[in-house]
Amino acid sequence: MRSRQLACVVLLVLAAAQPARAALFDDDEARARVAELRRDVDANQKAVGERLSRIEAVVQDRSALVDLSKLIEELKLDISRLRGNSEVLLNRAETLEKRQRDLYVDLDTRLRKIEQNQQQLEQSQAQMQERLATPEREAAQEKQAYEAALNQFKVGNYQSSIAAFQTFMASFAASQLAPAAQYWVGNAYYALRDYKAAIAAQQKVVATWPDNAKAPDALLNIASSQAELGDQKSARETLKVLLTKYPQSASAEQAKQRLGGRR
Repeated sequence: MRSRQLACVVLLVLAAAQPARAALFDDDEARARVAELRRDVDANQKAVGERLSRIEAVVQDRSALVDLSKLIEELKLDISRLRGNSEVLLNRAETLEKRQRDLYVDLDTRLRKIEQNQQQLEQSQAQMQERLATPEREAAQEKQAYEAALNQFKVGNYQSSIAAFQTFMASFAASQLAPAAQYWVGNAYYALRDYKAAIAAQQKVVATWPDNAKAPDALLNIASSQAELGDQKSARETLKVLLTKYPQSASAEQAKQRLGGRR
């Protein structure tokens, strides 16, 4: 603005001085000087105008910067609020996740306890059933093993029969069939003509189960084995023991016959 006022003052000065200058210079030179001054004024006005335009542009840029600065501050406030909200949501999510994790752990623990209790219950039931079934199962196995060994004897497989009866007695030592099994071992040895082994096997019957029904039969078999060995004296003594201990047995009748009706 000051440049424009300066240009106007210069023009006024020039206009006032025009008559005086006309006296000093001729018209051509005056016109030339006036044209030059006008050019200078125009140039100055142009320069001032350009500077004013730049100043206005700068001012506008500064206004834009101020507006941008305000916008940035507002964005910062919005971002701060968003961060706060994000932290709240994150905390809630973490809390919820922890609760779900704790709930899962608690539920898993309870399920494991239930499964353990179920397994223990099933094991107890299985054990109870096994206890209830064991006597019957053992009785069936015992009978089956005894009959299998006896069948080997009946078909003449005496050595197999001996092994089977010995296995039976080892597996079922408390069985009521043990005296009979031992007796058939003695008979199998007798069938194999191993009379000494037969005597030893039958003596075990008499010594271990003297009150069993197989004891008199074992004594009769001992006497037969002694006779086969040519020991008639021992055979007769064995028959006399049989008659003395088991006079009412079926083997006692055979003993009487062998002794010729005399004791």
